[in-house]
Amino acid sequence: MKLAFDIAKRYLYAKKSQNIINLISMISVFGVLTGSMALVIVLSVFNGVHGFMGELYTAFDPNLKVIPASGKVISTDSINYEQLKQHKDIECISEVFEHQALLKFRQRKIPGIIMGVDSAFNKVSSIDSIIIDGKYELKYKSEYRGVIGRRLADQLAIRLNFVTPLSMYVPKRLGNVNLMTPQNSFKQDYINPTGMFAVNQEEYDGQYLIIDIDKARRLLQYDNTIITSLAIKIKEGVDIARAEKAIQSIVGDQMDVLNQQEQHAAFYKVMKVEKLMAYLILSFIIAIAAFNIVANLAMLIYEKKDSIFTLKSMGADKQLITRIFMTEGWLISLVGIIIGSLLGVALVLIQQHFGIVKFMGDGNYITDAYPVILKWFDVVIVIITVSIISALAAWYPVRVIVGKYYSEPSAG
Repeated sequence: MKLAFDIAKRYLYAKKSQNIINLISMISVFGVLTGSMALVIVLSVFNGVHGFMGELYTAFDPNLKVIPASGKVISTDSINYEQLKQHKDIECISEVFEHQALLKFRQRKIPGIIMGVDSAFNKVSSIDSIIIDGKYELKYKSEYRGVIGRRLADQLAIRLNFVTPLSMYVPKRLGNVNLMTPQNSFKQDYINPTGMFAVNQEEYDGQYLIIDIDKARRLLQYDNTIITSLAIKIKEGVDIARAEKAIQSIVGDQMDVLNQQEQHAAFYKVMKVEKLMAYLILSFIIAIAAFNIVANLAMLIYEKKDSIFTLKSMGADKQLITRIFMTEGWLISLVGIIIGSLLGVALVLIQQHFGIVKFMGDGNYITDAYPVILKWFDVVIVIITVSIISALAAWYPVRVIVGKYYSEPSAG
């Protein structure tokens, strides 16, 4: 193996009789370099978007969310609630009750979701940090209040200083429905929002009205033990995966415990698929670029066909000669892989720390620079991928061409 490497290295640096061979070598290196750099950058962009969107969700979502395994509601009396509250890994638990409702302000009617939460909700989430107007206050003395999503408030044309209250309508759960007076089949209540929040995600900003859980339960005609989920904050330094398993063992089969990624499983699955597709497409482009190496090796083998006969006369078998030119192709691609990966890492780190590339236009963006996150695992994957592609692109053609010249007699 060392002999093949030494000869290949000598061929790489030796002066070529044809300048076109040097030119094709440079093109081959540049193609592999560009592909490697692009792959590192694109994967880092997906990491950045993934992480950035996750941070937006984190401001609203708890560390863990416990939901009924079947149905929409469950009573806290049916689970080991006291044992759950006393668990050593749990810092705080908040009871949550969600239900769809029709929201009406003056002449505007918008379907939304009322989310009843207890006084601990601002401790299990970072809801305080995303209040953009007013304040987070659900109850003041005997008066019930609420906070509303920015997009939902815009759709209803409601502002915090308006005297007219916001109406909430839900179907009556108890009692008979009179078809002659269908309007009496709905239960109605009112709320005055005192705060407006923005997660910058339509599923929250365009649907949610957060109110006190007692008011939500009375509106839906449920007793004070009924919940749709439990929001849990885990103590600092505790492994989330370990805590998730421990909590699942407490609540049993009646409820499912979801971490923050599982709470938005569809979103994270789409992000992973998009990242995989980008990786495959760029790998295919790199595979096309790698065929420049084949052209370079073909011309190099043609130039060195007399050397092939010399090596054969000295006892070198076809396998050794094939290995020499395969190593030559690997050295050419290695230069492109190393330089390309280093350039990609450098550009990503510059963007990550200084945000050089900004969003264009006058739009109201959540962040002013493209988010990127460098993961060294991705860099390793890029190096392995491009190395394999380069080796496979050269393997079969080199075997065929070397075999042809190896079998021919010397021109002399």
